[in-house]
Amino acid sequence: MGLFSRGKDPQKKKNTEKIKELRKLIKEKKYQQALKAGSEYLQKVPENHDVLFIVGGIHYMQKNYRSAVSFFEKALEIGSYDTEVLMLKANAHYFLGETKRAIQCCNRIKEIDPKNKSVSELMEKINSNH
Repeated sequence: MGLFSRGKDPQKKKNTEKIKELRKLIKEKKYQQALKAGSEYLQKVPENHDVLFIVGGIHYMQKNYRSAVSFFEKALEIGSYDTEVLMLKANAHYFLGETKRAIQCCNRIKEIDPKNKSVSELMEKINSNH
């Protein structure tokens, strides 16, 4: 084994199981348990895009938009072209009354996916409120 050879993640199997468990909790609508499991997972593996998205999504569904945005921002640091995360982040900003930030997210989505329908719908909402 060389200095730069990539060793296997000894926790990978365990981590995969934890993510499956997390998705199961969400499917069963056990959001508080899912939040707890997701937060515990992120303490061990803070850079997991999927878990950041899931935890942010739970906060979003519970209308904790400020918390949701912080998880979405972390997820976007890892996967900056994820239009699904960007769309939820845009909506969260919109619900927080931060239209400028919502528009920035929408513009970013348009760069990645010019035909995104959700962006058009949100932009219509934003424009009709001004």
